[in-house]
Amino acid sequence: MKFTYIAMILLICTAFTVFPVMAGEKYLSGKPEMSVAISGTNEFEPGDDTTLTVIVQNTGTKTFKIINSDIIDRDDVPDTAKLVSVSLNADNAPINVKTDPQMIGDVDAGDSVTAAFKIKVDKYAEPGNYDLITTLTYKYLSNADQIGQDSLKYYYKDMELPLTLKIKIKPDLQIEVLNIVPDSMNVGAEGYITMDVKNVGYEIGENSVIKLTKAEGSAVVPTDSSVYVGEFAPGDIKTVTFKAAVSSDGEAKNYPVLVSVEYKDSDGVSASSDSETVGVDVGGKVDFKIVSEPAELNPGQKGHITIVYKNTGATTAYNAQARISAVDPFTSNDDTAYLGDIAPGETATGIYEVSVDSDATIKTFAIDTEIRYRDSLDNSQISDSMKAEVQIVKRSGMEIFTNPILLTVIVFLIIGAGYFVWSRRKK
Repeated sequence: MKFTYIAMILLICTAFTVFPVMAGEKYLSGKPEMSVAISGTNEFEPGDDTTLTVIVQNTGTKTFKIINSDIIDRDDVPDTAKLVSVSLNADNAPINVKTDPQMIGDVDAGDSVTAAFKIKVDKYAEPGNYDLITTLTYKYLSNADQIGQDSLKYYYKDMELPLTLKIKIKPDLQIEVLNIVPDSMNVGAEGYITMDVKNVGYEIGENSVIKLTKAEGSAVVPTDSSVYVGEFAPGDIKTVTFKAAVSSDGEAKNYPVLVSVEYKDSDGVSASSDSETVGVDVGGKVDFKIVSEPAELNPGQKGHITIVYKNTGATTAYNAQARISAVDPFTSNDDTAYLGDIAPGETATGIYEVSVDSDATIKTFAIDTEIRYRDSLDNSQISDSMKAEVQIVKRSGMEIFTNPILLTVIVFLIIGAGYFVWSRRKK
């Protein structure tokens, strides 16, 4: 029995020799030291819609540690920032922060974590330096009381730390478009667009070029789209005129176009303003209709048909010429008529000489006719084809007195008969 007790004592001593009691540790001082910085550039331009990335860094240190076998190890250390939340506030800066506060978790001493915020810089922001306020909300272990040999009570301190981030808003050139005046902008034609463009930004543009660009889905297509204006200072107004065409499948309504400025900034770097969308009023296309009554001809007759055209469009047709397309039973050696300038609402008359086949059917025929004209930019245009009605009617009994050929024959017959009578009497 005595041997058994001795063996147990030796075994316990051996166990403590091989497996020594582990010492615990605790820190008597230290806390998080938090700072923030912007990742990448801190310079922005008016109108920028971008992401600002904030770096959150913990530079805290532990300054005094105790190691003792009676100490229970702590789950947390005092220089760890726990449950960190980051918020960004514009303060007096001309920006809009679109992102809510973000949770980034625990940040250990010596570590850094990033938080991204969507921001929108005011389009007309005045250039200069501005402060943004970044607020960090977190807690850290301020103390831990050991109760006996197996219990700990933790004490955490809540922190709300406002920190400043500095940004710079650079000057740029912004435009406002005023007094848009279209000239001869009609469907299917080419005209001019005159406008006043004002620099409402803070940058002086050098070697500035004002540009007109087609908007998606618009029927207005610029054909002379760049105007050089040189120096373009804040507050300056430049009057520019562009040439543009309107698609033939467009309509009479207001269409969008894009206006922008390309320039050299104060650093000599090429830059471009944001595009401004403006509307251009487009008139209806030049259109004509026939307002005269159908002409009447007889089979076998050579005569004239008269067609009266009316300009039902919204702009003047210049140097207009009309022509007909004579098909069976008609032929013509004089199928073109000069009409001149035809203003909206005015009429013009074309007279054509045609011959009718002698076996032509008695009915109403349609002859195709069209008008070729010049628009206000001297471009050649052709109207839609129109139908001119010609009625083929039977000869009447009195037609002998209106048919020039028959009248000529009768005259010769009368002259011949008179000569014959005169000759007989003379004999």
